[in-house]
Amino acid sequence: MSTLLDLANVNKHFGGLHAVRNVTFSVQRGEVVGILGPNGAGKTTLYNLLTGFIRPDAGARIVFDGRDVVGMPPHRVAALGISRTFQLCRPFVGMSVLENVIVGGLGTHRHDGAALDERARSLLGQVGLAGKEATPVEVLSYGDQRRLEIARALAARPKLLLLDEPFAGLGSGEIADLSALIRQVHAAEGLTVVLIEHKLREFMRLVDRVVALDFGEVIAQGLPEDIVRHPAVIEAYIGRDVPETEAAHAA
Repeated sequence: MSTLLDLANVNKHFGGLHAVRNVTFSVQRGEVVGILGPNGAGKTTLYNLLTGFIRPDAGARIVFDGRDVVGMPPHRVAALGISRTFQLCRPFVGMSVLENVIVGGLGTHRHDGAALDERARSLLGQVGLAGKEATPVEVLSYGDQRRLEIARALAARPKLLLLDEPFAGLGSGEIADLSALIRQVHAAEGLTVVLIEHKLREFMRLVDRVVALDFGEVIAQGLPEDIVRHPAVIEAYIGRDVPETEAAHAA
């Protein structure tokens, strides 16, 4: 495998708050990498830095597919091949399910409406929303909105998909279904995936490797089975927020 994403010395201050501290790690093509950490660890801030929504402090290096993306606006970062979902679903209200996915692909098929439509319908079938193309997004269940978020992100044909707490607000059955969907699109699309999630059991089953954060700093990197036993991670995350029974199952 070759490196797709490489971060070095990434910092971000918000006034006196040092939200991201000297973050350095790489993501290889085809990996599913998990970003683990308690609330306030800097995970979503890191996503915002990767996608151009905020700019890192001076001295940071964020290289994606051989291009330095520091200072690029979000639309240029997306055009290079990074798509993301958000903690809270953000469908385009007033549009149908199909129209939401078509909008997500506009940057790749700008002059080919037929290709856009075909790609959007294919993705909706892939994520389990076939037959709901004309449905207004306002009436979708929360689980279906999560599926729509993934389809819309995939419409841009990304090389890297950033998922921000995709299981938030879902029941156990919905989590199992969505986890299977993420595995499916990872394999079918040849994607590299970076995942933030607090549902520890499914998270550990889904990822190949884990980068653990606390107070904005990388405290451990490694295989899931090693991370759940890492003393710094147990202190920062598992021992603090997760019941012992869940930690044991995750291990």
